[in-house]
Amino acid sequence: MKLIVRNIHKYLSFFISVQLLLWTVSGIYFAFNKIELVRGEQYRLTNFSDINLGEIDFDIPKTSNLEIKKRLDQTILILFSDDEITYLNSDGTSLDKISPEMAKLLVKENTTLIPMMAEEITSQKKGSEYRGRTLPLMKVTSMNEKDKLINVYLNVYSGEVTAIRSMQWKIWDVMWGFHIMDWQTRDKINNIFLKIFSILALVSSISGILLFFRVDFNSK
Repeated sequence: MKLIVRNIHKYLSFFISVQLLLWTVSGIYFAFNKIELVRGEQYRLTNFSDINLGEIDFDIPKTSNLEIKKRLDQTILILFSDDEITYLNSDGTSLDKISPEMAKLLVKENTTLIPMMAEEITSQKKGSEYRGRTLPLMKVTSMNEKDKLINVYLNVYSGEVTAIRSMQWKIWDVMWGFHIMDWQTRDKINNIFLKIFSILALVSSISGILLFFRVDFNSK
């Protein structure tokens, strides 16, 4: 019995050792990097705007939620319903998308970053750094005070900063993929590989404990 347990522990440990190493390395990286800094919260600025409700010159349609905010110097309305979001000007007309130049001004106004170039993102890519965000988006390539490239993603209608992506975030994203064993989308935490290796790691741990106590027992 002892030989069986020893062999199970030996070969299982060898088989899962690489993934255990990746779990350990990624866990250490997570522990030593604050998620707020990974998400780029340190680059955001908090701005307060004066909104003149008298500018709203139309009857607001029935909606479940309403936001009124400034897009640069323009007052805009965001109407939320069960199945869609509507963006309107203060006169009730449909709101146009922001231009690349407006996107750079918005980044300059709402972050400490220096905008360089802007482009519209219209297609979703597997494992992209903007996954989970509603398209289209405006991507603004920017630089921080250390001349490191930072990508800022904006809602093309409201101009809101929806994501800030740095090299630190990209490393975190790769580590997360290693940690959950989803190397493509890095989103599926219940995938079959993670379940199998978790069970194998448990069996390896239990067999190691059994061997430890069995050796201690025989040495008495």
